[in-house]
Amino acid sequence: MGNIEQTIIDSIKSDDPSFNGDGYTSLAVVYATLSIANWITPPILSKIGSKMAMVVGAMTYCIFITSFLWPQTLLLYIASLILGVGAALIWTGQGMYLTKCSDESTISRNSGIFWATLQMSMFFGNLLVFYLFQDKTHIDKETRVLVFAIMIGVTITGIASLCTLKPQNEASVILEDEIPDVQQTPKQAFVSATHLFVTKNILLLTVPFIYTGLALSFFSGVYGASIGFTNALGEQAKQLVGLNGVFIGVGEVLGGVVFGLLGKRTIIWGREPIIIAGLIIHAMSYFLIYLNLPDSAPFGDTNEVGYFKPPIASVAILCSFLLGLGDACYNTQILSILGGVFTKKSAEAFAIFKFAQSVAAAISFVYSSYFLLGTQLAILLVSSVTGTVCFCIVERSTKQSCT
Repeated sequence: MGNIEQTIIDSIKSDDPSFNGDGYTSLAVVYATLSIANWITPPILSKIGSKMAMVVGAMTYCIFITSFLWPQTLLLYIASLILGVGAALIWTGQGMYLTKCSDESTISRNSGIFWATLQMSMFFGNLLVFYLFQDKTHIDKETRVLVFAIMIGVTITGIASLCTLKPQNEASVILEDEIPDVQQTPKQAFVSATHLFVTKNILLLTVPFIYTGLALSFFSGVYGASIGFTNALGEQAKQLVGLNGVFIGVGEVLGGVVFGLLGKRTIIWGREPIIIAGLIIHAMSYFLIYLNLPDSAPFGDTNEVGYFKPPIASVAILCSFLLGLGDACYNTQILSILGGVFTKKSAEAFAIFKFAQSVAAAISFVYSSYFLLGTQLAILLVSSVTGTVCFCIVERSTKQSCT
C-alpha cells in the first residue's frame, strides 16, 4: 500500500476533485502516530501479551486498506492514525515474540527467516499491481477496488494465521525465566523503556534506527512514485511502480534468506560485514537513482529528465532491487542485535527501535513534498554512513563484553 498510495491517490483526485488527500501526508500521519504509540506498547504488551498485540495490530491494517474503498479525505487521515497505533502493537509484539522463540545462537537465523517471510508481501503484492496496472496511465476505480479487495482478503487470512500461534509463554520454555517482560506492571514497563532509551548502546543504535526510517520512507513511498511520475519513461511508467515494488521485495527476500542461512557465521564474524555491505549497496543505488531520474520526480508528473537521457527503466528497477537488498542488510542485523543483546528487555528495545525509525520516516514523508530528489538522496547517504559507524561501535563493544 505504501508503494502505490501516492500513485493511487493521484488517480482518485482526477476522478473526484473534492478529494484532497495526500499520500505522503497520510504516511507521515502513520509514522508520527507510530512513533508516539511505541511508548505505550510495552505496558500494553505486559497486559495482553505479544500474540494478542499482533492480532489487534493486524486488524488496523485491514481497516486502513478498507478505507480506500470509500475515498474521503478525513477518513484517509483517521485510518492512517488508527494504523499508526496498530503498527506499534504488531511490530513490538512480533519483535518480542521472535526474541522469546530464539537464543543467541539462533536469533540471527530467525531474524533472517522472519525478514524474508515479511518481505514476500512486497513481491506478491507488487506483482499483482504490475499485472493490473498494465498499459494504464490512469488507475481507474474498477482497478483500484480490485486491488484493495484482494489486499483485504490477504490481510484477513493473515489475521487468522496469527490467531493460530502458540501463546508466548509456551513459545520458549528455556528462555521464559530470563525474559521478565510479561511479569512487569504497565508502569514498570514504561519506566524500563525510558531508562533503556538513555543507555549508551541504545543511543548509538538510535542513529541506524533513524537511517532505516529515512530509507523506509524513500523506497516505500517516494521512489515508486518518482518512477511513476517520470513521463520520459513512457507509457510503462505507471506499470513500473508495481515492478519497482516486486524487485524491492526480491532484494528484501534474498537478503533475508541469505542472512538467515548465514546465522551461525554471523556469530563468528560479527554483524559488521553485513551492515557495511548494506551501506555499499545503498550508496550504489542512490548514485544511480540520482543519474537516472529528474530532481522534480517526487512532486508529480514531470517531463524533465536526469543525467540519463532518456531515463533507463532497467536501471530504475535495478535500483529497486539494490534498495531492498541493502535494507535487508540493515534490518536483519538490527533485529539480530536487539534480540541477542537486549534479551531481557525485548519489548522495550523493539519499541525504541520502532519509535526512532517511525519519527525519521514521518519527518521524511513531510520533507518529501518539498525537497528535490537529489537533496533527499544526499540526506540518505550521510545518514547511512553515520548509522553504519554507530552500529559497528555497538557491535564491537558487545562482543568485547562477552569475551
